[in-house]
Amino acid sequence: MEQTQFESDVKFPEQADFGRKELTLAEVEMPGLLGIRKEYGPGQVLKGAKISGSLHMTIQTGVLIETLQALGAEVRWASCNIFSTQDHAAAAIVKAQTANVFAWKGESLEEYWDCTNRMLTWPDSDGPDILVDDGGDATLLIHEGVKAERAFAKTGELPDPASTDNLEFQQVLRIIRDGLKAGNAQKWTKMSEKLIGVSDETTTGVARLNQMSQKGELLMRCINVNDSVTKQKFDNIYGCKHSLPDGLMRATDVMIAGKEVVVCGYGDVGKGCAFAMQSCGARVVVTEIDPICALQAAMEGFQVKKLSNVVGTADIFVTATGNKDIIMKQDMAQMKNNAIVSNIGHFDNEIDMAGLESYPGIKKVEIKPQVHRFEFPDGHGVIVLAEGRLMNLGCATGHPSFVMSCSFSNQALAQIDLWENRGTNKYEKGKVYKLPKVLDEKVARLHLPALQAELDDLSEDQAKYLDIPKAGPFKHDLYRY
Repeated sequence: MEQTQFESDVKFPEQADFGRKELTLAEVEMPGLLGIRKEYGPGQVLKGAKISGSLHMTIQTGVLIETLQALGAEVRWASCNIFSTQDHAAAAIVKAQTANVFAWKGESLEEYWDCTNRMLTWPDSDGPDILVDDGGDATLLIHEGVKAERAFAKTGELPDPASTDNLEFQQVLRIIRDGLKAGNAQKWTKMSEKLIGVSDETTTGVARLNQMSQKGELLMRCINVNDSVTKQKFDNIYGCKHSLPDGLMRATDVMIAGKEVVVCGYGDVGKGCAFAMQSCGARVVVTEIDPICALQAAMEGFQVKKLSNVVGTADIFVTATGNKDIIMKQDMAQMKNNAIVSNIGHFDNEIDMAGLESYPGIKKVEIKPQVHRFEFPDGHGVIVLAEGRLMNLGCATGHPSFVMSCSFSNQALAQIDLWENRGTNKYEKGKVYKLPKVLDEKVARLHLPALQAELDDLSEDQAKYLDIPKAGPFKHDLYRY
């Protein structure tokens, strides 16, 4: 196929060679994915599979894409965040034609959802066989499409974007409405019926899947990649530990040492953030709703306070909860001048951006892309990173390759398992599953040689004493690492 005929939408194709150089560097730092290529590539275990992906289009994701392609899959991809695409990564993938990519940094919401739609729409098929999702946006679009098509078949009523104040959901309804207007009355229904399953790797995305499953609304088989230990305890803790200070320093070049930093939430992401800020010399305060997490934070030496008691004194705020409405406009109005407000949790609703944008008399000044100062009528201002979205991807390059190799190895193994079991009863539609611990340990084992780490072996007597297999798994399923 000629390059000009290859369906894609990227903004800087001339950056492809730069992207390829960085992909080559990243591969060395991603031994898990390279090990999966070596083990499963010769057998072409994904041959015939059409895989759509909604996941940050970074260099590290490029290595995942090319791993899936090396195992035999056809791949279409879009980013799951308007600011997270690395344009040189997208360009390199398109030039190599290892996937059709629809992504660029700085998409509008309309462009973002159009890219998601194109990623899911296969020219020669009713849709993908398997979906890689991050946060659940692609899964949401399919489910809302099916719901709207069912209603349209009964009543002839079209979805109305004006029926919601949620700017993202307005775009979802627009896409579905326009498809119905164009006569595609069964697009999403056919897609859901063809789709074997989805693997999602985020806390929020998995929470959505579990909620739909409990309500009996989930239309597909799902693998929860997020709760694989080699994802949850590595990507979430160690990845954020690396990328939070990276994002803060690239965005503002602020001195972190000596500053008061508030980390909202002390789950795995919050833990990584708090440790990172402590390592930089900051005075770290944690806010929590969970008494167990609060006690953990206190035992690690962090102050645990109500947000309202530190909102006027802190220098840097980091939301890491996965919830909504954490830092509101009235909180930001009370902050000291040039306090930095950022989110590393998920989506853009941890920080009240709509309230801040509409605050009477507010002035928004762009310092540089993804760094804005909002000045209140009294003259003081706050600095908001990535417009409330993931600051480590909007203002930096996200997690480093090695830790993403852990996450993406889980994604690749999940995709293989879904495809190989497409004709079995291993996974039931409407349910959410985790990868077995033996695969979790396999992912860890693939990364040990790169760190010169060695494992001892159990003797037969020791294994019998512990009542576990000599070669693992070594912990029961409920063990907390």
